[in-house]
Amino acid sequence: MKQITLYTDGACSGNPGPGGWAAILRYNGTEKELSGGFGHTTNNRMELMGVIAGLASLKEPCAVTVVSDSKYVVDAMRNGWAAKWRANGWKRNRKDPALNPDLWQRLLDLCAHHQVKFQWVNGHAGHPENERCDCLAVAAAATRGLPEDVRA
Repeated sequence: MKQITLYTDGACSGNPGPGGWAAILRYNGTEKELSGGFGHTTNNRMELMGVIAGLASLKEPCAVTVVSDSKYVVDAMRNGWAAKWRANGWKRNRKDPALNPDLWQRLLDLCAHHQVKFQWVNGHAGHPENERCDCLAVAAAATRGLPEDVRA
């Protein structure tokens, strides 16, 4: 099974506002960068999208280490919270709904296809791949905030 490292980040200008996500996939010394954005979204949705897009780009089941500065994503996956929310009908507890169930469902489905572990890194602390992902995500968010006729 291929061993992949997936670095991800999300960004949002305003929360909600224009947002972007980024992923860097590293395999056997080769890297691939992905990024995209949405005109009206939240930071947490963009953090999730970075992981989802990276995993979805893989053509076969892989062993993946996801490296993210998002405690929201890392803790929910490491601690099994997202799976519990799904089992409880997308409720965090008896009354509070889990946010972003559409993206959590996609992420859980992708994780079932791959062997995935999550690693948290401190954001904006000089981690080279995290910094690169941040730049890509911010650029994608900035582009999504422009009117259609101004975008490159």
